[in-house]
Amino acid sequence: MKSHSVVMLRRNFKHIARNPITVFNAVLMPILVMFMFVYMLGDAFSVGVDYVDYAAPGLMLLAVCYGLGSVATSVNSDMTKGIINRFKVMDVSRGAVLTGHVIASVLTNLLAIVALVGVAFLMGFSPSASFLDWLGVVGIVVLLGFAAGWLTVALGMAAKSPESAAMASVPLVLLPFFSSAIVPAEKMGPGLREFAEYQPFTPIIETLRGFFAGSPDTGDVIVALAWCVGIGLVGYLWARATFTKRA
Repeated sequence: MKSHSVVMLRRNFKHIARNPITVFNAVLMPILVMFMFVYMLGDAFSVGVDYVDYAAPGLMLLAVCYGLGSVATSVNSDMTKGIINRFKVMDVSRGAVLTGHVIASVLTNLLAIVALVGVAFLMGFSPSASFLDWLGVVGIVVLLGFAAGWLTVALGMAAKSPESAAMASVPLVLLPFFSSAIVPAEKMGPGLREFAEYQPFTPIIETLRGFFAGSPDTGDVIVALAWCVGIGLVGYLWARATFTKRA
């Protein structure tokens, strides 16, 4: 199983290397969005701190979401173009096929976030996080990456075509914009404010902000962990059930 997962992971990275658009969406696009918000729109928002310090945690979450479309498309292509049947003939573990996509997604996310944080530091990002706080940041990011990865794999497998698979991931890309990623939820209008406060990404973003500030709120951390575990569990069970049914 472990060796099969490594083979699938290597295969996914070869596909990524052959498709520069995937690298652009996953790594460069979040950086371009950060430049746009910090330098073009940052002065329009009053958030109580330097805007780059406020926006960086939310844009890290956005970086996780930007590469999900290619993951859903890749998974769906495997399902609809007969690749899975070839793997079955080769006696490749079923779980390894899915796990390879998820791990490749998580590693791509980490690469994108490292690049984003590096650029944020060049733009004046100045967190007060201790070593343990940074470990908390990494833990939340990795957990979110696995959760989003499994949910995206499930969406890709449930879709009827690669095109519809890519569209299925669009809500995940848009959801951070309706959270506290760009502006505080309390500054939004009625209806949108309540949605931003209670959707899953806001407590995750606020947890990252708390870690970077060196004072994470226990309530935010618990809610963020619960959302990540819940999303990941739903995605995993859905993906395995769909895979068993269709493969």
